[in-house]
Amino acid sequence: MEKDEIIIRNAIVHILDSTIGMPVLSDTLLELGPDLNDFLRGHIYKIASSDDVKSCQFNKEESIVYHILEEFNEDNLIQISHNIASHLYGIMNQNIDITPADLLVVTYQVNSTLHLALLKMNYKESYIHITGSDVYGNSNDIIKQKATLPSEGTKLSEAVLINLLDYSIELVEKKYEINGVKTNYLSQIFLQCMGKLSPKAKLNIVTKAMEQIHQKYYEEDFDKHMEAKSILHNEYIEQGVINTSSLGEKIFKENPEIREEFVEKLEKYNIEADEVKPRNKQTTRKFEKQFLTTDTGIEINIPMDQYNNKNNIEFITNPDGTISVLIKNINHITSK
Repeated sequence: MEKDEIIIRNAIVHILDSTIGMPVLSDTLLELGPDLNDFLRGHIYKIASSDDVKSCQFNKEESIVYHILEEFNEDNLIQISHNIASHLYGIMNQNIDITPADLLVVTYQVNSTLHLALLKMNYKESYIHITGSDVYGNSNDIIKQKATLPSEGTKLSEAVLINLLDYSIELVEKKYEINGVKTNYLSQIFLQCMGKLSPKAKLNIVTKAMEQIHQKYYEEDFDKHMEAKSILHNEYIEQGVINTSSLGEKIFKENPEIREEFVEKLEKYNIEADEVKPRNKQTTRKFEKQFLTTDTGIEINIPMDQYNNKNNIEFITNPDGTISVLIKNINHITSK
């Protein structure tokens, strides 16, 4: 999905400040000028294109939000948004650790499919100037504003995108302490939905499992570390996805027992036969280069395409066990 494909239709904002004891619900839709359209579109696009997004499905038997949306049409958006905001505020009011916020409820379409966005704009503190006058003339001052909304460039930590055709959900969320336990309250309590790990979470599990195995069995084997990262990078570049079912075979092909241990680590998260498909280039950027640091403090940054080209770089293990790095075919060097 491209940003320009998002068409904002209607929006309403409700104030959910749990410090004042009641929600302040709006009875009118927002006037959608160009700036506000860009603001909403920007936030929705950031969520939709993020690798932090979890894909979920409502528990249709239990979910209050799902039952509210069963009555949805854009003519009753104001009342629907009241019901959703009141439900969320009730949860926030019972759990004071949840950050106060404004809730933007937005209808938008992508390729003629209607969606609903619930954008929780968590408050942040900032300083603003105010001006007044007294007997001496103008009086300017600086005060702390405790309910500033996130800027357009900020990535929201709590938001929900709902496809109103099939009721599929994409969300980003953060844990808060609920009854003494860190909980994903947005999915588990508010939406009551079940979902899969985000692409970023899956990728982190795969790389962590790989690193743990190498630390355990190949701690001193520099080449093994380099080779594993190269395989992971090539898997993504060639296929656009990382197949966890074949990754272990490629990295640990010479040792079935170690490969099995790698698979067992992935099985704990039910991703041993999964596809990891990052959407955002930022997520995979760390695999584009080999970052090396020697025991003498020298840092080397090698693009993966150069690492895989033996005509340009070579790692040589010397008879005394030390390693030499030979960089070849250099036409020009720039100092930064």
